Amino acid sequence: MENPHNQTDIYALSIMTERNRALAATVYRPKDEMKATVMIAPATGIKRQFYHNFATYLAASGFGVITFDNEGIGESLSSNLAKCDASLISWGRHDMPAVLDALQDEFANSTYHVIGHSAGGQLIGLMPNYKALTSVFNVACSSGQIKNMDMPYKLKAMGFMDAFIPLTNLTLGYTPADKIGMGEPLPRGVARQWREWCNGAGYIKTAFGKSIHTHFYDELDMPALWLGFSDDEIANSKNIDDMIRVFSKMPVEKRYFDPEEFGLNGIGHMRYFSSKTNAKAPQLWQMAVDWLAKQP
Repeated sequence: MENPHNQTDIYALSIMTERNRALAATVYRPKDEMKATVMIAPATGIKRQFYHNFATYLAASGFGVITFDNEGIGESLSSNLAKCDASLISWGRHDMPAVLDALQDEFANSTYHVIGHSAGGQLIGLMPNYKALTSVFNVACSSGQIKNMDMPYKLKAMGFMDAFIPLTNLTLGYTPADKIGMGEPLPRGVARQWREWCNGAGYIKTAFGKSIHTHFYDELDMPALWLGFSDDEIANSKNIDDMIRVFSKMPVEKRYFDPEEFGLNGIGHMRYFSSKTNAKAPQLWQMAVDWLAKQP
């Protein structure tokens, strides 16, 4: 493939949510014929720039793409972080639907898909406009249930969730997850719900009937492909299955790989989207292209 940047128009977009918050986004528009369109829903606290190379690859393959920063993350932080009242629920209920609306505005008369990374795949059941989606492609998407993790990572996760988050939320008003290599600093509501849900079964299911009274997890029935990797200490096979069960009507194809199958030392929770991973194992990104191409 020639330089994908030469085959793509890339420009910034500001997306307004129902909460009257502006989200920073980037649009990737193929210069040639467009096959379908994709919103890349990010992992917790991960900025949209992390997905730039992957989005460029998709656009060069004929897919329109939007990446975005959730409220309180990256360029979508418009106030003092300690004053930001965003939550995982608001990301799923307000941010992601607004981005899907923008995708439809930017790319009319297309089909619309979501590629969810971790939380980005977990939260789609909160989207009231989910019916616009033709398919779901999830990477490292799981319940993150701590009790299903293996030692010694389990101890690290417990320390982060049960000590670091409550302490920093109390003293700083937010969680500086960046200080321990866990993405960007997080609004307190995001970190608090992350902790609660990873300590329960089914991730977001923990909140059903409590902080969540309206959701669509029992209604989503579009085809989905879920990728997982054996060296991912968070989205291990048990936790992936735990999350899939929450989507009770979704026909899911689960593919679970060892990095060694692709000649890689590791993929883990994050490195699927790395350009270095793609350079060594181009078939991994091609899986997304092939999945999107076969959808009606």
